[in-house]
Amino acid sequence: MGETVSARFGERVRSALTEYGPLCVGIDPHQSLLQSWALEDSAAGVREFGLRTVDAAAGRVGIIKPQVSFFERFGAAGFAALEDVFRAAKDAGLIVIADAKRGDIGTTMDAYAAAWLTPGAPLEADALTVNPFLGVGTLRSTFDRAEAHGKGIFVLAATSNPEARTIQRAQTDANEAVSAAIMADVSAYNAERSPDGEWGSIGFVIGATVDWAEAGIAPFTPHAPILGPGFGTQGASPADLRARFGAHASMVIAAESRSILSSGPDKLIPTITARVAEYQESLNV
Repeated sequence: MGETVSARFGERVRSALTEYGPLCVGIDPHQSLLQSWALEDSAAGVREFGLRTVDAAAGRVGIIKPQVSFFERFGAAGFAALEDVFRAAKDAGLIVIADAKRGDIGTTMDAYAAAWLTPGAPLEADALTVNPFLGVGTLRSTFDRAEAHGKGIFVLAATSNPEARTIQRAQTDANEAVSAAIMADVSAYNAERSPDGEWGSIGFVIGATVDWAEAGIAPFTPHAPILGPGFGTQGASPADLRARFGAHASMVIAAESRSILSSGPDKLIPTITARVAEYQESLNV
């Protein structure tokens, strides 16, 4: 995955969504899923799980999202397995979002960014999820690195887990929700860097089950990709896409993992194909 990509990440996502639709296949090799796929609960098992999922996703969706933790639990061998999955996905023409949710300050965050966003790095991905709750400003150099290399970032903004409400919906000194303040800061960065009409490359994580008004967030500009977890097992369906995201529905990367992966390796391709059709129908309504 070492070549320099000329197109900005936001525009690459825009093209992928236009060509393939919103579905993003998550690669989450839970222990129970490995067992149901008749694979070992080991680095070799998660590698095989990931490679089979990439094969099924290739040419049917534009984006995959490996959850790093399920590989990380096997240490160095797990990271080596993840590298193989990333490489196979790149070779298949898929956009890879590393769901690692990194967040720190200063040189520590710079090192995380170097690990995941530098062309030619062993763990190079196309985009990385990050945690902004130490302050969006701590991520500025990460945003800059992403822009310099045609990479993307997805900033946690409004997640659907109930534990997040206390922090994300707290009010700032300016009497806006913390989630809204994060989105405003990121949108200001995108406005600085995005040519007129292009999507920003610094996107947001907004849960598919989040009520925007209740969460204190509102439509934003310029346009930027939205990573929308919460579809499938967590409760949202393709039919909810427009209802939840409104005018931003065309920007949503609808991430599903267990709802697809639980179909098993033999039914993975028809399950993905059917789900792609469901999302397309929901957007055409």
